[in-house]
Amino acid sequence: MSYIRNTLFFSIILNLAFLTSIFAQTLTNQPVNLFNGQDLAGWNISDFGTQGPVYVSNGKIILSAGDGCTGIAYKQDFPVKEYEISLQAMRQQGSDFFCGLTFPVENSFCTFIVGGWGGTVVGLSSLDGLDASDNFTGRFKKFTNNQWYSIRVRVLENKITAWIDDQEFVDVEYKNYKLSVRSEVLLSRPFGITSWKTTAALRDIKLTILNKELKE
Repeated sequence: MSYIRNTLFFSIILNLAFLTSIFAQTLTNQPVNLFNGQDLAGWNISDFGTQGPVYVSNGKIILSAGDGCTGIAYKQDFPVKEYEISLQAMRQQGSDFFCGLTFPVENSFCTFIVGGWGGTVVGLSSLDGLDASDNFTGRFKKFTNNQWYSIRVRVLENKITAWIDDQEFVDVEYKNYKLSVRSEVLLSRPFGITSWKTTAALRDIKLTILNKELKE
């Protein structure tokens, strides 16, 4: 009985230490890993009905090509502003977007599309009901299969900024627009990642809560 009590006590202490570490990292602008590199703990596989298999292999989340969207959604609480999300993504096979990053913005949601509409469109979907291919955030970039790309999205009080490999692609004062997501990715809310008829690999998914010093 004493052994069981001691084991339970140390288990509680270790869990508290882990939670304290995560909380301290958040307060000091240190990124918190949302993917442990081993399994899908903390995530749901989005049941779009069109998805291909989703699994973890060699420290990567694999979104296999399906008949439409394949993706995952984070199932824990998520901030709605004053945060930054970063990850690395790769298109392994296919010719459409390999990272549709859906994220919350106050009371709305938006998606940062990387490699859509034939493989080259980058931008936000949607602004005032217009997709990335049709609104002013839409830009073109050539992507190479089996190459990692670093992706970052930052949501501040009145601005969304997004980068690929440290090149800025989006800088929008979002309160001037109505934000929304396409019906195909509704299951990605509040935070999720999808591919479209494309096999994608994801790793190093991190969340940083921003304080005044880092924002400046």
